[in-house]
Amino acid sequence: MMRSIVIVPVLIAIVVTALSSVFIVDERKKALVLQFGQVRQIKEDAGLGFKMPFIQEVVYYEDRILGLKTAPIEVTLLSDRRLVVDAFARWRISDLQAFRQAVGAGAEERAQALLNNILQQAIPEVLGNTTQDRVLSQDRNALMNEILTIARREAQSMGVQVIDVRLTRTDLPDANLKATFDRMRSERDREAADEIARGGEAAQRVRAAADRTVVEETSFARRSAEVIRGEADAERNAILAEAYGADPEFFAFIRSLTAYEQALKGQNSSIVMEPDSDFFAYLRSPGSSAYTPVETPENLPAPPAAPEVAPAPQPVPAPVE
Repeated sequence: MMRSIVIVPVLIAIVVTALSSVFIVDERKKALVLQFGQVRQIKEDAGLGFKMPFIQEVVYYEDRILGLKTAPIEVTLLSDRRLVVDAFARWRISDLQAFRQAVGAGAEERAQALLNNILQQAIPEVLGNTTQDRVLSQDRNALMNEILTIARREAQSMGVQVIDVRLTRTDLPDANLKATFDRMRSERDREAADEIARGGEAAQRVRAAADRTVVEETSFARRSAEVIRGEADAERNAILAEAYGADPEFFAFIRSLTAYEQALKGQNSSIVMEPDSDFFAYLRSPGSSAYTPVETPENLPAPPAAPEVAPAPQPVPAPVE
């Protein structure tokens, strides 16, 4: 009985000691075995590991690729233009012992802060020697490679491998955004005014061409009308002359009636002349050929005239543009 009482605690102590001397490393982790703060063993492969119980301790670190997003950085470019830049970096622990010595007990959180400081210095160093056009163009990849080279060199002493660095945002500071937008708006307003001016100039040319066409067509129509009118008058005079030559008696009678109509036109017309005047010859003896009506300027037929031809239209000068 006494032997059982002694054996059970011994067995329990042996089991506890055995369990405390064994540790398991996950495939996503790395482990350091420390003894009084000193590194005694490095376990980077997944599986079981052994350590001295109660004296040594195991500290685990990430074996995966970690990400770091920097705080916004305001950078002054070579052209004195200021930009707000954000960056994103990917890194992993490459030398576990050097990493422990660099970050101490702070582990990954301390490494993130140190890497952020490295990028805060590398980004202005690279972008401060370039222009805005290069930052916003295809050459941006070359700039990110330069930043990556600096970050790798500085982080190597920490036991950290920087895998990649990317610039995620390159914007103007808030104080400069309004001025930039106002300048862009002014440029667009100027371009719009130029387009309106060119449109007005083109409209003026079209309007002037239309006015010139109207003048030319009107002049041609007026000339054609004068030619037709002259030809009609010539034909009328030719007909009258032919009719007069065919029957002078009848033509004289018709001419006298026309003279009567012109002389007696109006409501209160009155004529003062001698009763035996030749003007009323056909009224005193109708059909008689003894009297011939007086050929006054009012009743004489117009002599045949040559057709009038309107002068050719003068060219209209083009408007001065």
